[in-house]
Amino acid sequence: MRHRTRIALIAALGLALAPLSACSEAASQPTRAGAVAQATFAGGCFWCMEHPFEELDGVSAVISGFSGGSEASPSYEDVSRGRTGHTEAVQVTYDPAVVDYETLLHVFWRQIDPTDPDGQFVDRGRQYRTAIFVRDAEQRRLAEASKAELAAGKRFEGPLVTEILDFDAFWPAEEYHQDYYKTNPLRYKFYRYRSGRDQFLDRVWADEMAEAARKMNMEKTQKGERYIRPSDEELRKDLTPLQYEVTQLDATERPFDNEYWDNKKEGLYVDVVSGEPLFSSRDKYESGTGWPSFTRPLEKEHIVEREDGRLFMKRTEVRSKHGESHLGHIFPDGPEPTGLRYCLNSAALRFVPKEDLEKEGYADYVALFEE
Repeated sequence: MRHRTRIALIAALGLALAPLSACSEAASQPTRAGAVAQATFAGGCFWCMEHPFEELDGVSAVISGFSGGSEASPSYEDVSRGRTGHTEAVQVTYDPAVVDYETLLHVFWRQIDPTDPDGQFVDRGRQYRTAIFVRDAEQRRLAEASKAELAAGKRFEGPLVTEILDFDAFWPAEEYHQDYYKTNPLRYKFYRYRSGRDQFLDRVWADEMAEAARKMNMEKTQKGERYIRPSDEELRKDLTPLQYEVTQLDATERPFDNEYWDNKKEGLYVDVVSGEPLFSSRDKYESGTGWPSFTRPLEKEHIVEREDGRLFMKRTEVRSKHGESHLGHIFPDGPEPTGLRYCLNSAALRFVPKEDLEKEGYADYVALFEE
């Protein structure tokens, strides 16, 4: 599951180099709008722990760094080699009037394997152990209560070994580690997927995620939204490995070796994830690139464009609005009337022939192909 969607589902259920203070003044004051509090969590690779908290309303900053060791200003190299006693951690700055500490704990438990004492997933060693660093008696009370509640639920086979420790100091990691999921999205997504973290979380929390997805889809249906993104569990079951890699992990299929690059039939190309109509065969042309290419989208409001700085070049990525699928890229070298080339992956698309449009629920588009 794309991480952003995981946090949306959870929500549906309900930087100086000096160490930061163990109990900030703001954290000990009564909750009020605009107040600032801090929380520190260790959940293995800190790259994977930033995004979940940054998605929450009320969180103003999430910093990757180190806690739990004895040395000041440790380097990533020393920590990653287990030389300092620190663990990778994130420090969350939040407004307790908008998001409370219990919600942060709720999100934290749903990112980790709390039964592993020697690391997290592919990252091994005490520097990747899990821990909650509490700043005062109230944070400790809430952390211990949430851990006890999780243990009582018998969701995990083994005992919960995540430590609850008094906060001492937090040291920010080097700048290139901050917001890694934004600055290196392709590497981050492949690392996260290959690490086994998502597969574990999807398996352990499948029932909760399915219920949250059902509620989200019901809300969208009530609002009249027709095109809905299935849960990650459903996507893994229904999509081929290539379709999943392309739409969810931003991969690119091979040119001249994909389903629609030379398809000349008339019909619609819809998102393989959500079914939303994206492109028409009337706007498809032979670009010579080996990928299906179009001069314009069928429904502009179903297309999201984003700047893509990967591969040492600036490009414009194309995604579907409702399915959130990676589709391909836009280039300014197409024919008239637009001069654009929407270069797409066949694996992100499903073709609906014109004779099947009405049967498959796309009757509104039949007139496009009538002489």
